[in-house]
Amino acid sequence: MALPRLVPQSSLDDTSTEELRAEVRRFLAEQRSAGTFRPSVDVWLSGWDEAFTAALAARGWLGMTVPVEYGGPGRSFLERFVVTEELLAAGAPVAAHWIADRQIVPSLLKYGTEKQRALFLPKIVAGECFFGIGMSEPDSGSDLASVRTRAERVEGGWRLTGTKVWTSGAHLAHAFIALVRTAPVDPAHRHAGLSQFIVDLRAADVQIRPITSMNGAHHFNEVILDGTFVPDDMVFGEIGAGWQQVTSELAFERSGPERVLSTFVLLDAMAQAMSDNEIPRDTNLGRLVGRIAGLHQMSSAVAGALQRGESPDVPAAVMKVLGTTTEGDIAEFGHLATEPGAQFAALADTAVDQRPGFTIRGGTNEVLRGVIARGLGLR
Repeated sequence: MALPRLVPQSSLDDTSTEELRAEVRRFLAEQRSAGTFRPSVDVWLSGWDEAFTAALAARGWLGMTVPVEYGGPGRSFLERFVVTEELLAAGAPVAAHWIADRQIVPSLLKYGTEKQRALFLPKIVAGECFFGIGMSEPDSGSDLASVRTRAERVEGGWRLTGTKVWTSGAHLAHAFIALVRTAPVDPAHRHAGLSQFIVDLRAADVQIRPITSMNGAHHFNEVILDGTFVPDDMVFGEIGAGWQQVTSELAFERSGPERVLSTFVLLDAMAQAMSDNEIPRDTNLGRLVGRIAGLHQMSSAVAGALQRGESPDVPAAVMKVLGTTTEGDIAEFGHLATEPGAQFAALADTAVDQRPGFTIRGGTNEVLRGVIARGLGLR
């Protein structure tokens, strides 16, 4: 089952977009034929394969929006969107570079210093630098205003003390951007006094402990900062502007096709099984396909907004709520439709295992509904 044809929401030429899509599909078909990867669900979290990342970099498909002066191809958000959705739909292993490509690149371009851009962007484009994000903390849930990790000013930089949790890929990544407190909590302005720092995850004063999922997989980590030194040139953005920066960055995290396509490989396999009469036909499959098609249009519209330099905070929140709910419904449908010997049984099992995280990571749906309500003037 092919991905629905998108209607680009910018001046990007249809022909060039479809040519790029076809090129990516040919590449993926070749990689599958060569046995380079086995399609799976939730690959942007679990599919860490640095060799595959290097192959994408060689084709100019990492850091696609990075300007030429920083070693990138200088392509559009919509072109990047086409590449990323095809990779996700194919179940390709993209976790190694995913956060750096999705979130760190646009954040560096918007808030990074010239030194930070020159240091990190060429390495991300080359598939040689992997990032995580340090937002969540123990007992904080999705309330980022309650973070307790603190940074204290010292000669030449800052000392960071605290704990971050659910940090994807921290045990393999080179760095992460941590949200911490640089001023005491003001009960009347809880979002004030927050700042961001680029932290070397391989430094001696950083401790990383694995968080093992219920299926035995290790994607998440606890990162302990115990007086970790960060030099002044690794302050990210402005001191005290952390909340404004992080909410902007979350739009990239919440609006991408990964919020729609984490379980697309399973949906595809079920459609093929029904077509081959291996499992009973069910109209719910068509409903799920229809929801995916509509969400693709929404996600591509957000990519168009990013291309125009607009801030899509509310549309991104809507995308995240609707997309992750649909992904979970696909996992449940696959689990219920699985029969002994079904070819997609393993995919369905993995999807059900991963499902609890769909509506949590990137902000719970409950929190995001509040974001949507405030954005629409309902609260």
